[in-house]
Formats: sequence, C-alpha cells, structure tokens
Amino acid sequence: MEELKKGALYVVGTPIGNLQDFSPRAVETLKSVDFIAAEDTRVTRKLLTHFDIHKPMLSYFEYNKENRGEEVLSRLCRGESCALVSDAGMPAISDPGEDLVRRCAEENIPVLVVPGPTAVISALAVSGLSTGRFTFEGFLSVNKKSRRDHLLALEREERTMVFYEAPHKLRKTLSDFESFFGGERKIAVVRELTKIHEEVWRTDLKTASAYYREKEPKGEYVLVLEGRPLSEAPEEEYTLEDAVSLARENMEKGLSAADAAKEAARLTGQRKAEIYRRLNHG
Repeated sequence: MEELKKGALYVVGTPIGNLQDFSPRAVETLKSVDFIAAEDTRVTRKLLTHFDIHKPMLSYFEYNKENRGEEVLSRLCRGESCALVSDAGMPAISDPGEDLVRRCAEENIPVLVVPGPTAVISALAVSGLSTGRFTFEGFLSVNKKSRRDHLLALEREERTMVFYEAPHKLRKTLSDFESFFGGERKIAVVRELTKIHEEVWRTDLKTASAYYREKEPKGEYVLVLEGRPLSEAPEEEYTLEDAVSLARENMEKGLSAADAAKEAARLTGQRKAEIYRRLNHG
C-alpha cells in the first residue's frame, strides 16, 4: 500500500451489510492511520475486530460534531492522520462527516477518499428505473412544513429520485409519495442491501403504499422513485390562471396562501403578488 499522507483525513467507505465488500485498501488504511473517527465506536469496533485492526477511536456524530470536529482538526494540524468512517457506506453522504470534510477543506487539510459501498448507487443500479440522470434526496424531514416543502419542490422533478428511509417512517413516506406524485408513479423499494434478506421490489406507489399499510416494515430501505414522465411536461408556458390553480392545489395540501403563491410563482414564472391577489380576491 502507498504511504499515507501526514496530517490528512481519509474518508473510508465501509460495508453496508456484507463484510466481504470491504476492500483491501480500506483495511490497510485503517491499519495505518493514527486514529479513527467513527459515527458509533461500538459498531466500528466489530468491523475492526473482524479484520484484526487495532487503532484508537473517538466518536464523531451529529450531536458532538462541533467539539469533536475541533479535536480532529487539531490533531490533523499536528500531523496525525485520521480515517473517517460511518456505521455503513460512504461517510459524508447524509452523514455528519460532511461537516468535517468541509472544515478540512476550509483549513487546506488534505482529504482523500477510499471508495466503498454506497446504498444510493447500489439501489439505483438494481432499480430498473432510468439511471442517466438522478437526484439523491436523502431522508425526508420529520418536520411537517419542511417535509411538505421538500415534496412540493419535487412534484415536477423529471430525474429519478433516491431517498433513504427508516422502517418506522416508511408507511408515512409512501403515503405522502402517493399523495404528491400519484399512485401510478413507479417505485423500487430496496430493502436490506447486500444482506441475507436483500429485496428489490419494483412496483407503483399505490401498490407499495397499500402493501405496507398491512405489512410491518422491517430493515433499512432505499426508495428509488421514477421522475415525472416527460409526456406530462407542459408544452406551453404557464398562464396566470394555471399558476392560481396550482396555488389552490397547494393550499389544499396545507400551505398558507402566501406560501402557496410563492411556490406556484417559482414553478410557473408568474408574479407571486399577482397570484396572491387572485387567491384572495378571485
């Protein structure tokens, strides 16, 4: 293996379920760095034990990233090398490691990547949906307004969309998808990637939502959702009447008149003030 750079952060991908996916280079990197920053040291310790790796660790996760980030940066500036790992997959992807990488970049600290499995690309590859253009949307917010705004912004998205979801939130997410995108929209429900019970179910939103209303979700999910079919794209520019109609639809979904007018203006190019006036005065 090549000699590690002093004072560098190594972003190391770890298996998302199958330990055989851990690359020889990743093993050697973890054996060679001075210390490891791990999302959950208990989870990472199992990985290190399996590969007979003995290195000091410190925890680095969402709720301690400010203080621990300072500690990691300080040690890197002193010439130590660090491997950043998450519980599974690539760090910094829907992961607090994003913040550490950004801070290293601001301080001109070298950041190198040791690629590994990632659920986003793995799920997209087996989805059976278009892969030429896609957008990764991560986890939907549990905050009602943020969640609604996120979904509204995606209603006219033509690229394939990829989401992460936990089992206890899957039913709500599929129900919201059906409400915002329609029951006919295709979806691949990808569960437990690379594990014994790996499953790829290619169906539509109506069927998926109905199925999980009756069946308890189990495992970790990646949802790959078809983008808005090109045939649905408008051939002409939106009129003011179109914009007002869209704003009223948004209000029926819970938005205030002001927020509905703002979103309709963004999507149609019509003036927000005029849409708002029509909403209130007809």
